[in-house]
Amino acid sequence: MEGKIIDTCAQVGKVCEIQYTQHRGHATELAKEAAKAGFPVVFAMGGDGTVNEVAQGLVHSSTALGILPKGSGNGLARHLGIPLDFSQAIELIRSGETYAMDTFLVNGRLSVNVSGIGFDGHVAGMFGQKSKRGLLGYTKLVLQEFRSFPEFTVTLQHDQQTTIRSAFVIALANSSQFGNNAKVAPLASVRDQLIDICLIRKLPLRDAPLFLARLFSGTAHESIYTETIQAQTAIISTQQPIAYHIDGEPFPPIQQLTVAIQPLSLHVVLPTAHKKKI
Repeated sequence: MEGKIIDTCAQVGKVCEIQYTQHRGHATELAKEAAKAGFPVVFAMGGDGTVNEVAQGLVHSSTALGILPKGSGNGLARHLGIPLDFSQAIELIRSGETYAMDTFLVNGRLSVNVSGIGFDGHVAGMFGQKSKRGLLGYTKLVLQEFRSFPEFTVTLQHDQQTTIRSAFVIALANSSQFGNNAKVAPLASVRDQLIDICLIRKLPLRDAPLFLARLFSGTAHESIYTETIQAQTAIISTQQPIAYHIDGEPFPPIQQLTVAIQPLSLHVVLPTAHKKKI
C-alpha cells in the first residue's frame, strides 16, 4: 500500500511523507506537524477513531483531511462517499476535491462523525476491549447486553428549549451513520451547521428486526421509537452516570454532556460526484 501511495503521488507531481502512529494521540501530533509544515492534505488510513485523531490536528487549519478507510465501520468515509476499496480511495490523491465540513465538541472533545450516550456508549466500551472487531462481533455484543441495559431519563436543553425524555440511546450525529451503513440519522448533513440529536427508546425484542431494517435502509427517523432534534448547542443531563463515546471511542460514565457545533471547521477531500450529498 505504501508503494501505491508513493507512486500515485509521483504521477501527479506531489510530494508525500508516510508516518506510522506509535501510541494513542500520536496521529494528532503528526497531523499538527504536517499542517504547520504546510502540507495541503493529510490522509488518515484507518477507521473512525484514527480519522478523529487526525482531524483533531487539522481542525481550524487550512490543511485538508483525506481518508483511506481501513476500519471496522468507516462511518464518516461512507457518508462522504469515499470508496472502501483502497485502489479506488487512493484516487482521491489524483481527483478528489476539498470542501469544508462541520465538526462539533462533546465536553470540549472533537467529534466528526457520530457520538452518543447510553446503550451505544456502553457497548462501545465493551467492544473496545475485544481483540476481534467487525460487524458480526458488534452485533453479538449488542444482543448479549440488550436485555440488561435500562432506559434512562434525560433532560435536554437545546437552543433555549428544554426537553425531558426517556431514552435508551442518544446519538449525536454530524454524519448520517455509525458505520457499516447503519444510518441512525439518515437526514444528517456535515454542512448544515446543526447536530442531529437522535433519541431512541428501548424497543421490544419483537420489533427489533423492523427497527434494524429501518436502520440499514435509511428510514430509522420514521420509527415510532425515534425522535430527532436538531440544534447548534445542547446540554444533556441524566440522573445517574451513563456511558458515552465520541466517534466510537469509549469514555467513563458521566451525568452531563455539553455539545456545540463548529460550523465548516474542517476541510475534507471527497469524490466530486458526492459533493451534493454530504
